[in-house]
Amino acid sequence: MDITENTLCDAFQRYFFCCRQIGSLPWQDLAQQLMQQPCLILNILEKHESTEAEPQDELYNALAEVLNAEQTTKSYKSYFLPSGGTVTLCESKAIISEGTTGLVTWEAAIFLAEWAIENIDIFRNRTVLELGSGIGLTGLVICKSCFPKKYMFSDFHQKVLSKLRENIHLNGFVLSDDNDYTKKPERVKDSDAVQMSVLELDWESITEQQLSQIDADVIIAADVVYDPDVITSFSNILCKLLLCKKVEKSLHIFVASTVRNSETYKLFQTKLDEARLKWQIVADHKKKKFVYDVNCPIQILQVF
Repeated sequence: MDITENTLCDAFQRYFFCCRQIGSLPWQDLAQQLMQQPCLILNILEKHESTEAEPQDELYNALAEVLNAEQTTKSYKSYFLPSGGTVTLCESKAIISEGTTGLVTWEAAIFLAEWAIENIDIFRNRTVLELGSGIGLTGLVICKSCFPKKYMFSDFHQKVLSKLRENIHLNGFVLSDDNDYTKKPERVKDSDAVQMSVLELDWESITEQQLSQIDADVIIAADVVYDPDVITSFSNILCKLLLCKKVEKSLHIFVASTVRNSETYKLFQTKLDEARLKWQIVADHKKKKFVYDVNCPIQILQVF
């Protein structure tokens, strides 16, 4: 198998394990590859005809079981890391389910995960707090690829928190006691570097004292400013985090957003200005590492 065939096989594998739609797989590339090797097609057909074997009943039975199986509301998606590992997620098939959009992985979360892989030094040996973690893709990628000392997932919706914990366990991690800001979390299984916890965090009610106990070095968030009603509370918690940081410590804040509505995104930037928070657009990462659709521009802002 030459390099082109290896690349094509890798593409099909990545698309398949990310549960992309069948029509989106690189069929045209496959057709071009086969057209260049007509002997390969003839060889496959000849071998099939030469066996003169009857199809096995077991194959038909297995097909019938699949066709008759009830449709589930969830799916499992796997993302292949450049290091050779994987992150597997159980998520909803519907964009909105259980009254929330937080049970699916959004493009900005994947984009931020890719960017993190190319900026490992920002996360290495740091304490990271993720706001609005959803079902956990970005955090799990960072924990497996960027070597943080401590990682705190957070969200508020109970169904999202439940699915988030499920995905963390699915990827072989052990959690500390939830919502104890002061207790040192248990070590993650198979790693002496990362400590991991899940926090139920209400942006409206959490106090600066509680945030100071979290004592994060890096704050990240993905796709949390899509709704004007959420922008004010999100801007306020960023202010609290910056106000309660210890004098001797610097705080790095990165917010990834899919710009679906330019007016909504401008509102977020305006709220940051009103709160006297400075911001700048971060340069995009160089290489796309995961399979996903980018129908709208995605930007990462650093806030300070």
